[in-house]
Amino acid sequence: MRRALWLEALDLRLRPLLPPGLAAHAQLANVDGSKLVYLVDAPAWNARLRLATTPLLDAARSIGLDVTHLVVKTRRGPLPPQSAPQRQVRPMSHASRSALDSALASLRESAEPPPARTPRK
Repeated sequence: MRRALWLEALDLRLRPLLPPGLAAHAQLANVDGSKLVYLVDAPAWNARLRLATTPLLDAARSIGLDVTHLVVKTRRGPLPPQSAPQRQVRPMSHASRSALDSALASLRESAEPPPARTPRK
């Protein structure tokens, strides 16, 4: 389980370094010794990722991996969707809602222009 989480975190760090458009079609599958293993969902993406070998390996080495080779495997069908960290959204408590409404009301009051002054005669 730890390894899977580590690979997922590593994938998230390397994904922004992939060429534009390729990130949605490539996924880090493994780090096997000196090999960085990626899965892609079509042969065209395989070729594009191979063209980005040098910058990708340099980026992987810059974050501490001792990799010298890139292995790209083509998978039939689309890759599974990338899992983004899921946040549990809890409803706001009555006290929190009341405090937020009070803060917003005070901001609205301070944003109103001051009353116009009448000129002195």
